[in-house]
Amino acid sequence: MPEDKSEILQGTLDLMILQSLNSMGPLHGWGIARRLEQISGDLLFLNQGTIYPALVRLEQRGWIKSEWGVSENNRRAKFFEITKSGRRQLAKEADNWRRIAGIMSRLLQKPE
Repeated sequence: MPEDKSEILQGTLDLMILQSLNSMGPLHGWGIARRLEQISGDLLFLNQGTIYPALVRLEQRGWIKSEWGVSENNRRAKFFEITKSGRRQLAKEADNWRRIAGIMSRLLQKPE
């Protein structure tokens, strides 16, 4: 992985996937990874070894569901969609992330 690509903070990938599916609708794994890279301005890099275990974990928790379909290039692909339970989890995680980001922002402010 190139040095200028950022690593994902532990625990944030689930939130990023849930938010992507919530805002974009059903996507296949490759599409989710590319969307996250695009939103980050190509500062993140997600490979299959990162994204697919997260998708399996989210599906096992009932936060997303999957269905086989055909991708835009006529290939068979598994499409993922956020569930009602996933939307509730997304709201909880987003609130928690905003709180943590606020704390970090206050801690990193330079003293006046």
